[in-house]
Amino acid sequence: MYNKAIRGPLVLGNKNIGQITSEVLSPMERKLPVWWYIALTISLSALTFGAWAAYRTIAFGIGEWGVNNTAGWGWGIINFVWWIGIGHAGTAFSIFLLVLRQKWRTSINRSAEAMTVFAILCASMYPLLHLGRIWLFFYILPYPNFRGPLWINFNSPLFWDVVAISTYVFASATFWYVGMLPDFAIIRERASSKIKKVVYSILSFGWNGSAKTWFHFENLSLVLAGITAALVVSVHSIVAMDFATAVEPGWHTTIFPPYFVVGAIFSGFAMVLTLVIIMRQVFNLKDFITDSHINAITKILIFISLIMATGYATEIFISWYSGNQYEMFTFFHNRINGDYRWAYWIMVTCNAFIPQLFWFKKVRSNIAIVFVIALLINLGMWFERFVIVVTSLTKDFMPANWHSYHPTIVEIGIFIGTLGFFVTGILIFFRFFPVIAIHEIKGVNNIGEESNH
Repeated sequence: MYNKAIRGPLVLGNKNIGQITSEVLSPMERKLPVWWYIALTISLSALTFGAWAAYRTIAFGIGEWGVNNTAGWGWGIINFVWWIGIGHAGTAFSIFLLVLRQKWRTSINRSAEAMTVFAILCASMYPLLHLGRIWLFFYILPYPNFRGPLWINFNSPLFWDVVAISTYVFASATFWYVGMLPDFAIIRERASSKIKKVVYSILSFGWNGSAKTWFHFENLSLVLAGITAALVVSVHSIVAMDFATAVEPGWHTTIFPPYFVVGAIFSGFAMVLTLVIIMRQVFNLKDFITDSHINAITKILIFISLIMATGYATEIFISWYSGNQYEMFTFFHNRINGDYRWAYWIMVTCNAFIPQLFWFKKVRSNIAIVFVIALLINLGMWFERFVIVVTSLTKDFMPANWHSYHPTIVEIGIFIGTLGFFVTGILIFFRFFPVIAIHEIKGVNNIGEESNH
């Protein structure tokens, strides 16, 4: 049982139900601040730049990118895997912490789920653009066709990428939307204009708050939770198979599926921490997203960081123990001490060393330092994908094939465009949706008043 006397209250200020509703909905009901318009202008500018880069890719092909015959994958796949990883956070918060009966998740899960939807949408752009001929995307869909014997390869993890990601998008979006139905009904009742009342009436699907409605709502939530929980593991495992089934040095290893899944949760939790700190400060939600919530996420990041460090050490040990000269060259002469050592050590420092600062309570209590470390983890996880993709492809088995890789302005533009899309989506979410699950926070408001004797 949750004991408030030991672990602290989940909601500060001894608020009643009405106060919770008013304070959570205040960002939606009050006049938009200036910073929101500035942030939206910047994000839309980035999105416009990304649209230009996407146009160049579609119109002239991926020859506009810096990829070549040796490094056939570049920023496109790096950023695809990075966005997929960030998209795992919402499901991890909503499902895994729910299974573990962590009541503190109720202040954070809504924003984490929103982040998941926008991150997966950003990731889904890259496989389409990487096709080169984007208008032939339907070739990867398994349906009876007029192309004779030309069918997709069901043994290819690339096909299952499409299946898993599309399933994950729909499941995550549905889970996020269904969870907001009770809150949409609250907004509907508080709406001051007829337009808002009609819009939120449609969004709430006629929610009436009856016992029967709550019964169906909770059952549906459990079903969707079960589906998305399996997808968390399967999606990034399938992405890992894109690498592990190849015979490139540094890729052909069985450690990749769990290694990728843990890395995805690590980057996702770091992005959630980044987002909730911003929410906490700009919307004055310190009574709902408390220091205890920040402290809990940082402790999880310590644990996952140790797993990541173990994964890095395991890769190095296996490459040495195997005696395989190609594996040893990739790890010892191209990553640890080679042309890409700068990227490798940024990865190790940001993911394995810096998060260990969270062992110190003074660090966990300083919101500014926590925010910076969360940003560094996101940076480190991006460099992890860079190291995996680039170091193995640029120097393969034959020195005659070796070639350097440098991203072009088009590749950089697409990435900046996805960042703009992500920030724009989050800003719209802040404006038109409750950033905290009102019905859930009410349920934990007075929890733990008494110890379980």
